[in-house]
Amino acid sequence: YAGARDQIRESLRRMQVDQIDLIQLHNLTDEEGWEEAFGEDGALRACLEARDEGLVRFIGVTGHGTQTARMHLRSLERFEFDSVLLPYNFAMMEQPEYAESFEELLEVCAAREVAVQTIKAVARRRWRQGEQPTTTTWYHAFEDPEDIERAVHWAFARPGIFVNTPSDGNLMREVIASAERFRERPPHEEMTTAWERLEARPLFYEGFEGVGRGAE
Repeated sequence: YAGARDQIRESLRRMQVDQIDLIQLHNLTDEEGWEEAFGEDGALRACLEARDEGLVRFIGVTGHGTQTARMHLRSLERFEFDSVLLPYNFAMMEQPEYAESFEELLEVCAAREVAVQTIKAVARRRWRQGEQPTTTTWYHAFEDPEDIERAVHWAFARPGIFVNTPSDGNLMREVIASAERFRERPPHEEMTTAWERLEARPLFYEGFEGVGRGAE
Protein backbone atom coordinates (compact mmCIF):
# COMPACT_ATOMS: atom_id res chain seq x y z
CA TYR A 1 0.00 0.00 0.00
CA ALA A 2 2.60 2.54 1.06
CA GLY A 3 4.80 1.88 -1.96
CA ALA A 4 1.91 2.15 -4.41
CA ARG A 5 0.64 5.29 -2.69
CA ASP A 6 4.04 6.96 -2.98
CA GLN A 7 4.48 5.88 -6.60
CA ILE A 8 1.13 7.39 -7.58
CA ARG A 9 2.07 10.75 -6.12
CA GLU A 10 5.56 10.62 -7.58
CA SER A 11 4.11 9.87 -11.02
CA LEU A 12 1.80 12.87 -10.81
CA ARG A 13 4.72 15.05 -9.77
CA ARG A 14 6.91 13.86 -12.64
CA MET A 15 4.13 14.34 -15.20
CA GLN A 16 3.32 17.73 -13.67
CA VAL A 17 -0.42 17.04 -13.51
CA ASP A 18 -2.96 17.07 -10.70
CA GLN A 19 -4.99 14.12 -11.98
CA ILE A 20 -4.72 11.18 -14.37
CA ASP A 21 -7.59 9.48 -16.15
CA LEU A 22 -6.65 5.84 -15.62
CA ILE A 23 -4.39 3.96 -13.25
CA GLN A 24 -3.86 0.24 -13.79
CA LEU A 25 -2.76 -2.62 -11.59
CA HIS A 26 -0.11 -4.24 -13.76
CA ASN A 27 -0.08 -7.90 -14.75
CA LEU A 28 -2.28 -9.46 -12.07
CA THR A 29 -1.95 -12.98 -13.45
CA ASP A 30 -0.14 -14.95 -10.75
CA GLU A 31 -1.69 -16.03 -7.46
CA GLU A 32 0.82 -14.36 -5.16
CA GLY A 33 0.68 -10.98 -6.90
CA TRP A 34 -3.10 -11.13 -7.14
CA GLU A 35 -3.55 -11.81 -3.43
CA GLU A 36 -1.06 -9.10 -2.51
CA ALA A 37 -2.75 -6.45 -4.68
CA PHE A 38 -6.19 -7.19 -3.23
CA GLY A 39 -4.94 -7.54 0.34
CA GLU A 40 -5.74 -5.13 3.14
CA ASP A 41 -2.47 -3.28 2.54
CA GLY A 42 -2.32 -3.94 -1.21
CA ALA A 43 -1.97 -1.65 -4.20
CA LEU A 44 -5.72 -1.54 -4.81
CA ARG A 45 -6.16 0.27 -1.50
CA ALA A 46 -3.75 2.97 -2.69
CA CYS A 47 -5.63 3.29 -5.98
CA LEU A 48 -8.96 3.66 -4.21
CA GLU A 49 -7.49 6.27 -1.92
CA ALA A 50 -6.13 8.18 -4.91
CA ARG A 51 -9.52 8.03 -6.61
CA ASP A 52 -11.26 9.29 -3.49
CA GLU A 53 -8.81 12.19 -3.36
CA GLY A 54 -9.43 13.07 -7.01
CA LEU A 55 -5.93 12.10 -8.14
CA VAL A 56 -7.22 9.43 -10.55
CA ARG A 57 -10.58 8.99 -12.28
CA PHE A 58 -10.63 5.31 -13.21
CA ILE A 59 -8.94 2.09 -12.08
CA GLY A 60 -8.03 -0.78 -14.42
CA VAL A 61 -6.19 -4.08 -14.41
CA THR A 62 -3.74 -5.48 -16.97
CA GLY A 63 -2.20 -8.84 -17.73
CA HIS A 64 0.02 -10.95 -19.99
CA GLY A 65 -0.03 -14.66 -20.62
CA THR A 66 -2.57 -17.33 -21.44
CA GLN A 67 -4.34 -17.07 -18.07
CA THR A 68 -4.97 -13.33 -18.32
CA ALA A 69 -8.62 -13.45 -19.34
CA ARG A 70 -9.41 -15.98 -16.62
CA MET A 71 -7.65 -13.87 -14.00
CA HIS A 72 -9.42 -10.72 -15.19
CA LEU A 73 -12.75 -12.49 -14.72
CA ARG A 74 -11.68 -13.33 -11.20
CA SER A 75 -10.58 -9.73 -10.59
CA LEU A 76 -13.91 -8.39 -11.81
CA GLU A 77 -15.67 -10.60 -9.28
CA ARG A 78 -13.56 -9.02 -6.55
CA PHE A 79 -13.74 -5.36 -7.62
CA GLU A 80 -15.59 -3.24 -10.17
CA PHE A 81 -12.66 -2.27 -12.38
CA ASP A 82 -13.30 0.32 -15.07
CA SER A 83 -11.07 -1.36 -17.66
CA VAL A 84 -9.11 -4.50 -18.44
CA LEU A 85 -6.11 -4.95 -20.73
CA LEU A 86 -4.87 -8.16 -22.35
CA PRO A 87 -3.30 -9.60 -25.54
CA TYR A 88 -5.46 -9.97 -28.63
CA ASN A 89 -4.19 -11.05 -32.02
CA PHE A 90 -4.78 -13.81 -34.55
CA ALA A 91 -2.15 -16.18 -33.18
CA MET A 92 -3.30 -15.88 -29.58
CA MET A 93 -6.91 -16.45 -30.55
CA GLU A 94 -5.96 -19.63 -32.41
CA GLN A 95 -5.31 -21.16 -28.98
CA PRO A 96 -8.74 -22.61 -28.06
CA GLU A 97 -8.51 -22.19 -24.29
CA TYR A 98 -7.35 -18.59 -24.55
CA ALA A 99 -10.02 -17.78 -27.13
CA GLU A 100 -12.74 -19.28 -24.95
CA SER A 101 -11.75 -17.29 -21.87
CA PHE A 102 -11.31 -14.12 -23.95
CA GLU A 103 -14.85 -14.42 -25.31
CA GLU A 104 -16.21 -15.02 -21.82
CA LEU A 105 -14.40 -11.94 -20.55
CA LEU A 106 -15.76 -9.77 -23.37
CA GLU A 107 -19.28 -10.89 -22.58
CA VAL A 108 -18.89 -9.94 -18.92
CA CYS A 109 -17.24 -6.61 -19.77
CA ALA A 110 -19.99 -5.70 -22.21
CA ALA A 111 -22.66 -6.43 -19.60
CA ARG A 112 -20.85 -4.36 -16.96
CA GLU A 113 -19.68 -1.58 -19.30
CA VAL A 114 -16.01 -2.31 -18.60
CA ALA A 115 -13.59 -1.00 -21.23
CA VAL A 116 -11.48 -3.68 -22.96
CA GLN A 117 -8.01 -2.62 -24.06
CA THR A 118 -6.05 -5.03 -26.24
CA ILE A 119 -2.32 -5.22 -26.88
CA LYS A 120 0.14 -7.05 -29.13
CA ALA A 121 -1.92 -6.70 -32.32
CA VAL A 122 1.23 -6.58 -34.47
CA ALA A 123 3.27 -9.15 -32.53
CA ARG A 124 4.84 -11.72 -34.83
CA ARG A 125 6.69 -13.86 -32.26
CA ARG A 126 9.27 -13.64 -29.51
CA TRP A 127 12.78 -12.60 -30.38
CA ARG A 128 14.91 -15.68 -30.88
CA GLN A 129 18.06 -16.35 -28.92
CA GLY A 130 20.89 -14.28 -30.41
CA GLU A 131 18.61 -12.09 -32.54
CA GLN A 132 19.28 -8.37 -32.43
CA PRO A 133 16.04 -6.44 -31.77
CA THR A 134 15.16 -3.85 -34.41
CA THR A 135 12.43 -2.15 -32.34
CA THR A 136 12.01 -1.08 -28.73
CA THR A 137 9.39 -3.80 -28.19
CA TRP A 138 10.39 -6.92 -26.25
CA TYR A 139 8.86 -9.06 -29.01
CA HIS A 140 9.47 -9.33 -32.75
CA ALA A 141 6.74 -7.27 -34.42
CA PHE A 142 5.68 -7.43 -38.05
CA GLU A 143 7.86 -5.15 -40.16
CA ASP A 144 6.31 -4.97 -43.62
CA PRO A 145 3.52 -2.34 -43.79
CA GLU A 146 1.23 -4.84 -45.52
CA ASP A 147 1.69 -7.37 -42.72
CA ILE A 148 1.16 -4.71 -40.07
CA GLU A 149 -2.01 -3.56 -41.79
CA ARG A 150 -3.37 -7.10 -42.02
CA ALA A 151 -2.78 -7.67 -38.31
CA VAL A 152 -4.26 -4.31 -37.30
CA HIS A 153 -7.35 -4.76 -39.46
CA TRP A 154 -7.95 -8.21 -38.01
CA ALA A 155 -7.92 -6.85 -34.46
CA PHE A 156 -9.65 -3.58 -35.33
CA ALA A 157 -12.66 -5.43 -36.73
CA ARG A 158 -13.61 -6.78 -33.31
CA PRO A 159 -16.48 -4.75 -31.79
CA GLY A 160 -16.23 -3.65 -28.20
CA ILE A 161 -12.45 -3.38 -27.81
CA PHE A 162 -9.66 -0.84 -28.02
CA VAL A 163 -6.52 -1.64 -30.02
CA ASN A 164 -3.64 -0.05 -28.13
CA THR A 165 -0.58 1.05 -30.07
CA PRO A 166 2.84 -0.50 -29.42
CA SER A 167 5.48 1.51 -27.58
CA ASP A 168 7.89 1.72 -30.53
CA GLY A 169 7.50 5.07 -32.31
CA ASN A 170 7.86 3.77 -35.85
CA LEU A 171 5.47 0.89 -35.22
CA MET A 172 3.01 3.26 -33.61
CA ARG A 173 2.87 5.40 -36.74
CA GLU A 174 2.32 2.34 -38.93
CA VAL A 175 -0.46 1.06 -36.67
CA ILE A 176 -2.25 4.41 -36.67
CA ALA A 177 -1.97 4.68 -40.45
CA SER A 178 -3.30 1.14 -40.83
CA ALA A 179 -6.23 1.87 -38.53
CA GLU A 180 -7.15 4.91 -40.62
CA ARG A 181 -7.38 2.65 -43.69
CA PHE A 182 -9.57 0.06 -41.98
CA ARG A 183 -12.46 -1.37 -44.00
CA GLU A 184 -13.05 -4.98 -42.95
CA ARG A 185 -11.44 -7.98 -41.28
CA PRO A 186 -9.19 -10.10 -43.52
CA PRO A 187 -10.56 -13.62 -44.17
CA HIS A 188 -9.40 -16.44 -41.91
CA GLU A 189 -7.72 -18.25 -44.80
CA GLU A 190 -5.69 -15.16 -45.66
CA MET A 191 -4.60 -14.78 -42.05
CA THR A 192 -3.61 -18.44 -41.78
CA THR A 193 -1.59 -18.33 -45.00
CA ALA A 194 0.20 -15.13 -44.02
CA TRP A 195 0.98 -16.32 -40.50
CA GLU A 196 2.44 -19.59 -41.81
CA ARG A 197 4.58 -17.69 -44.32
CA LEU A 198 5.83 -15.32 -41.63
CA GLU A 199 6.27 -18.10 -39.05
CA ALA A 200 4.13 -16.09 -36.64
CA ARG A 201 3.57 -17.62 -33.23
CA PRO A 202 1.61 -16.76 -30.07
CA LEU A 203 3.69 -14.66 -27.69
CA PHE A 204 2.35 -16.58 -24.73
CA TYR A 205 1.98 -20.34 -24.49
CA GLU A 206 2.72 -23.15 -22.05
CA GLY A 207 6.10 -22.56 -20.46
CA PHE A 208 6.33 -19.01 -21.76
CA GLU A 209 3.87 -16.89 -19.82
CA GLY A 210 6.12 -13.92 -19.12
CA VAL A 211 7.98 -11.49 -21.34
CA GLY A 212 11.32 -12.48 -22.83
CA ARG A 213 12.92 -14.37 -25.67
CA GLY A 214 11.79 -17.66 -27.11
CA ALA A 215 13.42 -21.04 -26.65
CA GLU A 216 15.01 -21.15 -30.10
